[in-house]
Amino acid sequence: MGIELYNGCLAKSIKGVIKQKGLKQKNVAEKAGFSEKEFSAILNNRRIIRVDEVMDIANALGVTPNELYGITPNGNEAGEGSRGMGR
Repeated sequence: MGIELYNGCLAKSIKGVIKQKGLKQKNVAEKAGFSEKEFSAILNNRRIIRVDEVMDIANALGVTPNELYGITPNGNEAGEGSRGMGR
């Protein structure tokens, strides 16, 4: 359960991008420098995603690390909006 708390949302986001873009998990794993087994362990919360690996995964997916964490270009979390900032 500890690993899931640490990177569960990130793993879910990675899976979502893979699905959204119609990518193969094996290809993303190779491009990010992981074995298929190791990448599967990451996505299924059996292995912690290290900070330095987030960039490799983001690059392999063609997104930014912020996008994987659900942070939009304006600095808000996805779905958050401007919350009365007068914009």
